[in-house]
Amino acid sequence: MQRAELLEKVIHSGIVAVVRAENAEEALKSVEAIVAGGIKSIELTYSVPQANEVIAKLAQKYAETDVIIGAGTVLDTVSARLAILAGAQFIVSPCFSSDVAKMCNLYQIPYVPGILTPREAQIALEYGSELIKLFPGDIAGAKMIKDLKGPFPYLNILPSGGVSTENVGQWLEAGAVAVSAGSSLTSPAKQGDFAKITANAKEFVQAFERAKG
Repeated sequence: MQRAELLEKVIHSGIVAVVRAENAEEALKSVEAIVAGGIKSIELTYSVPQANEVIAKLAQKYAETDVIIGAGTVLDTVSARLAILAGAQFIVSPCFSSDVAKMCNLYQIPYVPGILTPREAQIALEYGSELIKLFPGDIAGAKMIKDLKGPFPYLNILPSGGVSTENVGQWLEAGAVAVSAGSSLTSPAKQGDFAKITANAKEFVQAFERAKG
């Protein structure tokens, strides 16, 4: 039941913000700015230094809110388990890993693997992934979603890579249940402009709501 509830929260949020940062402080400030802009799902990547500590701080800070904290760029079972124990509520990988899938199933945590082919989609489904990440989205394109939903009409797809406020509508029209936004949302962090990140988040939320109609 826990996994289903967490998955529903991710999908219902509509937008997953992918946070990469050069240090823990930048990551924490970026997440705060994103949440201030109205985005509720956060994917804190393992490329962030001290990612486990950052996830733990975020999980504690937003424990009594509707914000959901996940871990991204999870490549192995050790990272997956550490992230889950730190408080991550969903796990995202750039590609499918059967071992990571089993670890997430064990802890009843949603596993969102990156896929690019029908075969990869089938394998992910066989291991219980109810939401998959179409990655890289800018290479696959929105039409790929329609193609995948031919043989897999029940597949929940989250495009990642190349998603912007300008094309959110195209992804949703193609059948995406939510979208994943990274550099187009968080790039101002490099200049320390976290207010711009909040503004970007608000624009994404508005674009998503317009697209949903």
